[in-house]
Amino acid sequence: MNDRLIAWSPLILLALLAALTFWLDRKVQPPPRLPDGSTRHDPDFYVEDFSAMKMNPDGTRRYSLSAKSMVHYPDDNSTHLELPRLVYFDYQRAPVTVRSDTAEVTHGGDEVFFNGDVQVVRAAYANNAELGMFTGFLHVIPDKDFAKTDRPVTLVEGNSTASSVGLEFDNRTRQIKLLSEVKASYEVPKRAQKRPPKP
Repeated sequence: MNDRLIAWSPLILLALLAALTFWLDRKVQPPPRLPDGSTRHDPDFYVEDFSAMKMNPDGTRRYSLSAKSMVHYPDDNSTHLELPRLVYFDYQRAPVTVRSDTAEVTHGGDEVFFNGDVQVVRAAYANNAELGMFTGFLHVIPDKDFAKTDRPVTLVEGNSTASSVGLEFDNRTRQIKLLSEVKASYEVPKRAQKRPPKP
């Protein structure tokens, strides 16, 4: 019995080696490409002069998103925008507009990543001057009215300026949080001088 086992052992060893080689080959091979193209990063549709609007429950406009062009990729459900423009409507104060060179929309519109020359402008209203924010990247979560960046950013309101590295902006509360390396120059608005009474 032992002699027979010894005689067959090289064949058993070869069979085990062949099985191991086949298993390793399967593990390192890329997954097969499906004929429907679902594993490729190819667009499934392209739209020029794209525009969309989200409404509040009372029928008023909440925000709008538009772009020169929009390209959608089905493999990761991402959307790429050229010259995007996002407008938040605020009927008590003033609208806030976000523009940039490009943007990527992910998770079915839950998040927007603005890239390039990013400009955020809140229009002037009442006694408040126009507020501008300028950076190279901005991550916006539209349904939470929240935006943030970890890049250098500059804010300009009237003749006052501030800069920092990193920023968080809550549009609901209108609070801006500067995260690091903050520098600011604030100019107090001039008051009208009272004329002395005539003698």
